Amino acid sequence: MTVSVGYIVGGVSFLAFGSYVVISVVLFKFPHLMHKKKQPKFRAVHISHRGGAADRLENTMEAFKNAVAAGTDMLELDCHLSLDQQVVVAHDDAFTRTCGCEGRITQTNYKDLPPLMKEVTVDFFPSMKGTGADRRMPLLEEVFEAFPHIPINVDIKDDDDMLIEKVDALIRKYDREEITVWGNVKDRVCQKLYKVNPRVPLLFSGLRVLHLVLLFWTGLLPFVSIKESFLEVLAPVLVLDSERLFQRRFGCFIRGLVWAGDKLLIRPALIRHLERRGIQTFLWVLNTDHDFEVAFKTGAAGVMTDRPELLRAWLDRSKASGVRSGDCLLVGMSSPELTVTGTTSPGPLDGGEDSSALIR
Repeated sequence: MTVSVGYIVGGVSFLAFGSYVVISVVLFKFPHLMHKKKQPKFRAVHISHRGGAADRLENTMEAFKNAVAAGTDMLELDCHLSLDQQVVVAHDDAFTRTCGCEGRITQTNYKDLPPLMKEVTVDFFPSMKGTGADRRMPLLEEVFEAFPHIPINVDIKDDDDMLIEKVDALIRKYDREEITVWGNVKDRVCQKLYKVNPRVPLLFSGLRVLHLVLLFWTGLLPFVSIKESFLEVLAPVLVLDSERLFQRRFGCFIRGLVWAGDKLLIRPALIRHLERRGIQTFLWVLNTDHDFEVAFKTGAAGVMTDRPELLRAWLDRSKASGVRSGDCLLVGMSSPELTVTGTTSPGPLDGGEDSSALIR
């Protein structure tokens, strides 16, 4: 009895596809069989967006000190290069929103930068206003000097080779390669960062996030190496809340896209896989107890907030009640394997007395 070529090809194809699926599932569950797990020197649960833009004026030394006092695990900040090539900590290049005047950081010498306004509206949350006595834009070097043992997330705002080189020089000068994370939404900038110093942990660019989603849903992710160490993404469904994107009303189409983005990207299975590969996931920017609860239920390692005091209070309550966050139990147990510049970290929720030596 003869067997048609079509049956043979079909059988071989089915066997090959079945083998691919089985291998993909096994490697997805046990990625260490193919990839060496990344070993970050810290773990961030509590991340202060611009130092806590709703508690103090954003990206100021006062904000950073307040966030550290609240027990943050990581400071997030942004930087530009001034006209005289100083690395300035600020989110906006233009002065309009934060200083209430015309001009740009990149076109002004550092000594001539205007002070921040007494009250600055928090991006995405117009009902929240950051206030504080400190109205000066600090230099990145000041932040590194003030918080030598605290992990810092640096958003390189401009595609500027000199800015990248100067930030890298500061990271090396203060021996921060293992406790600094850097990145940009543009993949071109992230590629430059990785080339300049691959020892500094890298964030996913926007394009790389899309690649990640595609690899995940095609089953190819377990076979692909990942150079990034941290996934930092907007929690899509939370965009639809009342204040996101300046209280903009979304139509059904946009809501459908956001819903699809949430279902495709914010997947506990994907977050667990990345965690097994030593890649922490941070969701931003979340400012209510409800947001914190939703985010941690996905299994995300950390939450970025404009309200570090509120997030600390929520974490402390969760710690006291033993609430589960994804695969983690928020009980504030120490993580002896995580060290920062030779000092054993007390874990992200301990909130020890000497916060300057323990937290980012």
